[in-house]
Amino acid sequence: MKKNAFYLFVLFFLFTSCNQEEIQSVNPAIEVVQTDPLTKEQINNEINQSIKNSGSFSWAKSSDHLVWSALFQGNKIASVGFGNSSKDFDRTQSPDNQKIQDEILAVIQKYEGKDQDRILITSDPFLNQVDVIIEKQETVIALRKLKSLRYLEPADYRYFEVEAQVNGGAAKSSGSSGCGFSTATISSADYVSVSPNAKAPWAFKNHNITSAWNYSTGAGVTVGLIDTGVSPEQTLLGSSFNTGASSGRTISKYGVYVDSTWPWSTETDGSADLCGHGTKMASVLAAPRNNSGLPVGVAYNASLITYRAASNVVLDGYHEQNGVKTAFTELANNTQVKIISMSMGHVFSVGKIEDAVKYAYSKGKLIFSAGGTSTSFTNFVGVIFPAWMPEVQAVTGVKEGTSNQKCDVCHSGQEIDFTFQMERASGSSVPVLSYYNGQADYVGGSSVATAATAGIAALVWSKNLSWTREQVLNKMRQSATYYSNVNSEYGYGNINVLQAVQ
Repeated sequence: MKKNAFYLFVLFFLFTSCNQEEIQSVNPAIEVVQTDPLTKEQINNEINQSIKNSGSFSWAKSSDHLVWSALFQGNKIASVGFGNSSKDFDRTQSPDNQKIQDEILAVIQKYEGKDQDRILITSDPFLNQVDVIIEKQETVIALRKLKSLRYLEPADYRYFEVEAQVNGGAAKSSGSSGCGFSTATISSADYVSVSPNAKAPWAFKNHNITSAWNYSTGAGVTVGLIDTGVSPEQTLLGSSFNTGASSGRTISKYGVYVDSTWPWSTETDGSADLCGHGTKMASVLAAPRNNSGLPVGVAYNASLITYRAASNVVLDGYHEQNGVKTAFTELANNTQVKIISMSMGHVFSVGKIEDAVKYAYSKGKLIFSAGGTSTSFTNFVGVIFPAWMPEVQAVTGVKEGTSNQKCDVCHSGQEIDFTFQMERASGSSVPVLSYYNGQADYVGGSSVATAATAGIAALVWSKNLSWTREQVLNKMRQSATYYSNVNSEYGYGNINVLQAVQ
């Protein structure tokens, strides 16, 4: 009996020793060829060269060294998407998501040599996505070998900030950030008066929106707006949201943007617009029709849910990209919301935002996003992210009386779905409410075109509340300039809104 026990002990020792060797060989030593990170300028040069050569840039198609360099130059914060396939982004549809996440974190712990609480920043409750700290190039190489890894991206590499430094601060101008608090006296040539005493922008008349109001005003539809928030000083987008011909609706305001350089910070800076852009988008979408003598919105009886998700329209930092991701997932889970509008973006894909857009789309939301507005150093870029995604309706602005002549600062391309007239020969754009109460302003670019088109969708859906997203989209397409021969640069073109609601 003792001899048998000895043999069993020897066999057990040999078996466990083999298993330990197998476990150790799962993550073998990683060979690093380039040990020094690229500079920020070198990283941007590679990104720009890719966009110029192929029309796009992707971290997934980049070298391990470039990805690690951008991580190193971006506070060492990484966004990791995981799953059993490229389409496995939804935790509720992924029963083994926790197991896969634990495997991902185990690999990071092994190569970083740190406990999980020093690695994991956040784990998304709805998406198969985590934010982590990665310092070593070996970790990047090891993770990118895993079949369960959907993407590994720098989460705080600030492309536009670097471009600003290289180009003398151009990216920080109000024109490129989309911010501004100006006011203007609206020329009588740029609006038509509608009862009781509101100004309908010239572009509304060109799209037959004013005539469409005889059939639909947006009642019964809720639109989610992801932007920089709404001005607390503009009462027409607050306490006076229901006045005049606008009634029976609500406006709700949320803030999910964290104004901090520290990745573990979670305290948001509120729902108030500190940029001015979001206020203008909310105005063109759903400003009330009353006797204030100010511009009215497209869907003046639609309800509005606004999110302050970023500080400006350029989604260039960790907390801005996180804010947009959160806004999309929360609006996706809000059963009252039918339409989501976002006039912000980036020149290349952001995995966590892409996941969130797909999540919202899977919940039946109709999503509109801006095709892009040029800055002095991104005028070589075509349609921007996320507008180029198939789940998104991309919108750009065109000149008055045209459907295939983009505005002076607007982008175009094969991903564009609809256009909106927003630039006059005089140089005027679209009248909207100002940041300040009782005042007005003008706004242009693909931003206003997107918010206005989201308002048009609200009119169509309001007329047909039982319709699906696809039915609403088909009606919009059938009522547009290029149906059914889609233009290669401008999609279906301008929408005849009167035809769309009849």
